[in-house]
Amino acid sequence: MKNLFKTHNPLKSMLLIAIMFVAFRSNGQIKPSDSGYAAVNGIKVYYEVYGEGRPVVLIHGAFWTIDMNWGQLIPELSKTRKVIAIELQGHGHTQFSDRKLSFPAFASDVEGVMDYLKIDSADVAGFSMGGSVAYQLAIQSPKRVTKLVIISSTYKSSGWLPEVTDAFKKFKPEIFTNSPLKATYDAVAPDKTKWSKFIDQMIAFAKAPFDFGDANISKISAPVLIIAGDNDGLDKIELMKTYKLLGGAVSADMGTMPKSQLAIVPSQGHVSLMMQTTTIATYLNSFLK
Repeated sequence: MKNLFKTHNPLKSMLLIAIMFVAFRSNGQIKPSDSGYAAVNGIKVYYEVYGEGRPVVLIHGAFWTIDMNWGQLIPELSKTRKVIAIELQGHGHTQFSDRKLSFPAFASDVEGVMDYLKIDSADVAGFSMGGSVAYQLAIQSPKRVTKLVIISSTYKSSGWLPEVTDAFKKFKPEIFTNSPLKATYDAVAPDKTKWSKFIDQMIAFAKAPFDFGDANISKISAPVLIIAGDNDGLDKIELMKTYKLLGGAVSADMGTMPKSQLAIVPSQGHVSLMMQTTTIATYLNSFLK
């Protein structure tokens, strides 16, 4: 592992951190009270439900599964909430589809699962790519989102540091070959022969620039909690601009405390941030209650 870090290759480092996170996942601490597939927009989207109470929808990051992303947090959140975790197109238990990947399509799938489960509105939390999906959902279906939690994510490509977007452009299929991510895919995917197509599809999606528009972000009516690591690859100048669009970055002593919040967790990268279970759970419980 030390030798891998010494290469200073961002692609290898990102994969190594992801491997470390696979080892950190829950390993089945609790079982869902309900799980299954919702037929939405021409595909069958997998979901799991835990606990009871006001619903909170969880959207995972790119290449990950429910367990990898949220396995440590679900036991805590489900103590007081109905947790609905979703696996996006091609991820985990959800089938691969030739349908073009897009943030509007992902957001529509999440909304479709909410319809299937008869959830009119919910708090929504997303990590990384899932955070971008959560932003998109709040933009295109604002009445479905009561509160929004964005963890280490952005609504535009330029929200990442240049070295991160450069790393996305250098993604190649062989980076993922024989990795724990591949083993996880093989363990739960409905058709594990689709791995190569899934990786090709996701690499193309990661390389494509996106921007949901400042005007759309400023129109989000739901309170937003942004959680970021201080060194998680997000451009913190752009992040502060985002927070200002949401009504934050003011002098609350001279006015009103904004409804949205910003939390910067020290000494954390993109993946390691999700390993700070106690910290993130504390922020979530405080914001969502």
